[in-house]
Amino acid sequence: MYYHDTSGKPIGSKIRTKNKLFSYEGETKGLFFGQHLFFRNSKEKSVVITEGELDAASVCEALGDFPAVSLPSGAAAAQKAMKTNYEWLQQFEKIILFFDNDEAGRKAAKDAADVLPPGKVYIASLDAYKDASDALQANDYKAVENAYWGAKAYRPDGIVEGKALLELVTTPSTPHDHEYPFAGLNNKLHGIRYGELCTITAGSGIGKSSFCRDIATSLLQNGERVGYLALEESNKRTALGLMSSAVGKSLHLGEPTHQELVDAFDSTMANWNLFLFDGFGSYDPDVIYNRIEYLASGLECKIIFLDHLSILLSGLDGDERRMIDVTMTRLRSLVERTGIALFLVSHLRRSTQDGGHEEGARVTLSQLRGSAAIAQLSDSVIALERNQQSDSDASQTTVRVIKNRYSGETGIACTLSYNLQTCKFIETEFDEEFDPTKDF
Repeated sequence: MYYHDTSGKPIGSKIRTKNKLFSYEGETKGLFFGQHLFFRNSKEKSVVITEGELDAASVCEALGDFPAVSLPSGAAAAQKAMKTNYEWLQQFEKIILFFDNDEAGRKAAKDAADVLPPGKVYIASLDAYKDASDALQANDYKAVENAYWGAKAYRPDGIVEGKALLELVTTPSTPHDHEYPFAGLNNKLHGIRYGELCTITAGSGIGKSSFCRDIATSLLQNGERVGYLALEESNKRTALGLMSSAVGKSLHLGEPTHQELVDAFDSTMANWNLFLFDGFGSYDPDVIYNRIEYLASGLECKIIFLDHLSILLSGLDGDERRMIDVTMTRLRSLVERTGIALFLVSHLRRSTQDGGHEEGARVTLSQLRGSAAIAQLSDSVIALERNQQSDSDASQTTVRVIKNRYSGETGIACTLSYNLQTCKFIETEFDEEFDPTKDF
């Protein structure tokens, strides 16, 4: 099998033995086998590219005098061959990739299609044969013809035709997969949904971790499988906090008896589908991503808590804004890929106003730590506001929804009063905020 240059002069030959051993003499210059026959402005609007030389000859025989060429160096170098001959391929309105019907051939076709002119690429395939040569050896010319005429337009990953979405858009979906333990949050956010990323934020010491534990406890008591990565505290502290919330008694304060702890464990942890991360402090983010993916895919945890974002990044060197951008993008991708509901705890920037967040200052999206990626990539953002220094309202927490992609409803959802003895949040009514546009 001879390879030629653009003028038709032989420049090399490929030798194939009966045992399918190949050797090559001369050079190819990266040109397709048979390309010289159709080099000068072919009258045909289509060209077929096969893996092997015999396949190209088989296509010509089955379809008649028709532009068909083959890769010079096999499937592994398919993309390189397309780049080398890109200018020649541009003359055709339709480029049909007719590679072998095996895993290597399908991968090579995708790799080649990704670098060819958009909208021109079609992929042909044989169901009953490995390649066109096998079909002709079986005297099945029709199979090659059907593969050619049935070639399907190639669309790169991520592009979906709207007409194909009928089943997706007509399949009813529930408004939520779980409810929050607080009616006000359910009124605003309409529950917890898989596939969403919810960020919980507040100033230091306001109660973000306690708030997360309360939500997690509610889910665990309803039989949900929950993954909990508390990077700033030990598993003992996390477990005792969850148990305390469930039994309504502070087990991490004072000196509860061994039997009290055993009874609490038996009524909570022993019955829950809870998985914790064994660690404390700063960790390589790649390890955390891997563990979250394992919790989601390997242990089938549909809801995961990550507390908190800042400590995840604390051991890394570099620009914090850039690191948060990258981390949030990866977490967002992970949520989309696994379909989990992820609750992410994030800190706020230090306030420059007189009354800081630790004194009950109102939280806005612009105050989230680092760049705007946290606000942009979260489906919802819940802010907690509490004045730690107040003599009368130090236990009163305002729960404010500052982003809600699902319905757009934002504002105060509820107020919570925390009882230190029972480790419980009690939801109370709140006074509506004054709105000058409608309150006169």
